[in-house]
Amino acid sequence: MASKDAHVHILSSLAAALALFIAFTAAATDGADGGEALGASYIFGDSLVDAGNNNFLPTLSKANIKPNGIDFKASGGKPTGRYTNGRTIGDIIGEELGQKHYAVPFLDPNSTGQAILYGVNYASGGGGIMNATGRIFVNRLSMDIQIDYFNITRKQIDKLLGASKAKEHVMKRSIFSITIGSNDFLNNYLLPVLSIGARVTQTPDSFVDDLLNHLKSQLTRLYQLDARKFILGNVGPIGCIPYQRTINQLNEDECVALPNQLANQYNAKLKDLVAQLNDNLPGATFVHANVYDLVMELITNYAKYGFKTASKACCGNGGQYAGIIPCGPTSTLCTDRDKHVFWDPYHPSEAANILIAKQLIQGDPKYVSPMNLKELRDLGL
Repeated sequence: MASKDAHVHILSSLAAALALFIAFTAAATDGADGGEALGASYIFGDSLVDAGNNNFLPTLSKANIKPNGIDFKASGGKPTGRYTNGRTIGDIIGEELGQKHYAVPFLDPNSTGQAILYGVNYASGGGGIMNATGRIFVNRLSMDIQIDYFNITRKQIDKLLGASKAKEHVMKRSIFSITIGSNDFLNNYLLPVLSIGARVTQTPDSFVDDLLNHLKSQLTRLYQLDARKFILGNVGPIGCIPYQRTINQLNEDECVALPNQLANQYNAKLKDLVAQLNDNLPGATFVHANVYDLVMELITNYAKYGFKTASKACCGNGGQYAGIIPCGPTSTLCTDRDKHVFWDPYHPSEAANILIAKQLIQGDPKYVSPMNLKELRDLGL
């Protein structure tokens, strides 16, 4: 059984997820006859966009147990490794934009042949920008490893389509979704057991700068592999998830201050990085998803969106908000899953994912800029 600290990873995933929701982004058909080149969704990130990679790793972070996936129609309600009750934000965005198949997990044996032209998911529960992030879970795929894996996929696309068509497929018909960063705080910088040395020597400012320097080089590496259309989510309000509210014994309308402060500090500089990349990488378009404000709006005004709670997990156990023990076969399970913002102590429900995805597809510029995902999909076609 994982240690209590191990559960922190998913909490980080919420942020990531949030951001990560945006992460699961997908593209669509070319709209002509629907039979030609489909767009592809190449997804990078952590547990909120993991579609099953961790099923193939010896790791403490897994979601391949019931009742996870109970509302996922594609599997008949069986768990697939998604950390939610149904579809992730990435799944929903893909469907809305016309993608015929979900992006297949890279580590899945089925991630070969034509399947990879619809997209591949490299995300991993517990993964982060820094390679040390999430080591409490034993195994996970860091962002560097995820890009190593895309490099393999990129060569496979060349073999499938030929160099010229492959380049067009990746540059014009593919969206690269990145949902990463929350684990770097929750399962690295803020995890005393692992990070006490780093925290003594690094201020929050220097740690944030370190993260963004690594992320910049990672995104540049994807650009060098012909990625041109990016959706990059910021870190969500990681101090507001049921796990954090439960262990800190907060009221329903309270969030833990420090994680949210760190997220905001990172997010301010991430927005500057997005502008810098748009200026300095010719032909690339980086879309910024303001997941923090989007999710905070949902949490603060949950009743307005048809929810009855934004503090209590639907599936979980322990404390006032069922936020201590992760979702599993022995968990208490709510009957009205579409009325909960949170599925488990760390991840949003499918109902919340639907609202987030729709906002990113055709939403307000305060949440997604300089364009929405529908516009990004059609750019240059």
